[in-house]
Amino acid sequence: QVQLVESGGGSVQSGGSLKLSCVVSGYSHSRYSMGWFREVPGKKPEGVAAIDSDGRTSYADSVKGRFTISEDKNKNTLYLQMNTLKPEDTNMYYCAAGGHYGGIALGHVPHADWFGYMGQGTHVTVSS
Repeated sequence: QVQLVESGGGSVQSGGSLKLSCVVSGYSHSRYSMGWFREVPGKKPEGVAAIDSDGRTSYADSVKGRFTISEDKNKNTLYLQMNTLKPEDTNMYYCAAGGHYGGIALGHVPHADWFGYMGQGTHVTVSS
């Protein structure tokens, strides 16, 4: 059974930082993609950042230069370092895992539909 459990959300002032974590269990594919998403009212989750099993990363334009996605394969943990946070970053953040997506190497963040597994989310609040 695949499980993704996020943590690290909280409240921070504008300009502050948070680091989200996602522990992944039960997913053992050698070629994969993982990502972070956030809600869009009335629509499917928006891709924030993604990483593939080769270590390539991609980001949404709205977070480039501020957010960094990384993973610790030994700990089966995905991270999202969020710096220079803005009030518009306030949202529920989800991590996801799925098959290898070649577009990450070209800078594309896969749609949420690409991933077969998603966690329950962790909430981030940024106050002005």
